[in-house]
Amino acid sequence: MARIYPLFSSSKGNAVFIGTQAGGILIDAGVSARALTAALSRSGLTLNAVRGIFITHSHSDHVRGLKMLSKKCGVPVFAQPLTLRELIDGGMIAPESEACELDNAPLAFADMQITPFATPHDTVQSCGFRIALSDGRCCAVCTDLGHAAKTVEDALTGCDLVLLEANYDEDMLRNGFYPPYVKARIASENGHLSNTASGSLAKKLLTQGTTRLILGHLSESNNTPEKAAAAVENALADAKRGRDYLLEVAKPETEGRMIAF
Repeated sequence: MARIYPLFSSSKGNAVFIGTQAGGILIDAGVSARALTAALSRSGLTLNAVRGIFITHSHSDHVRGLKMLSKKCGVPVFAQPLTLRELIDGGMIAPESEACELDNAPLAFADMQITPFATPHDTVQSCGFRIALSDGRCCAVCTDLGHAAKTVEDALTGCDLVLLEANYDEDMLRNGFYPPYVKARIASENGHLSNTASGSLAKKLLTQGTTRLILGHLSESNNTPEKAAAAVENALADAKRGRDYLLEVAKPETEGRMIAF
């Protein structure tokens, strides 16, 4: 049975491990290699379990630790073509690791089928990942998107578990201290997903068989775990939490928690 480990999840740094102690993949490396190693250890994992690193996009909260981690691990680094070019040009991938270009086709890797899908975000080429396991189970990691485009909905439909962005509470963002241009960027069609939009997407996913939801990439300035969970739970009012679906909020830094699916 596969497991998902949300190691880091916030606007400051993101990394998710999917697999088991025997091996799996790391999605993003947005904190230092030292912090990632410590988080893996708290989760009962070692660096040897990381067979490959998959990058969603080139913003620093997703690649900050990539150079040192790729040097320490020496495993392949996968990304979409434009993102991979940015990483290579920026010296973010150590020579010890092979830089591998993804296309839209499923990639067989580490006993999984990994399929990238485009997400609308303000970077050269942002994506999420849908991961199909050998036992027929399926999960997805989907953050950093300004809106739930049809391509996103299609990619997530039918997943057993989805780690879904719930970045900001609309009132907190509107009344917060960020300058107007930053607020506009976050709330734009290529920014981040609000709690309300996350709830609307979660409702569609629930009708298509998704029963496990993890809310992630919460802003520490414009959201709270309680507000994010309440917004999604309200959107799913026709179903009962704990009976019809499981809902969790990923912590900014793991305490060793994992979710089996």
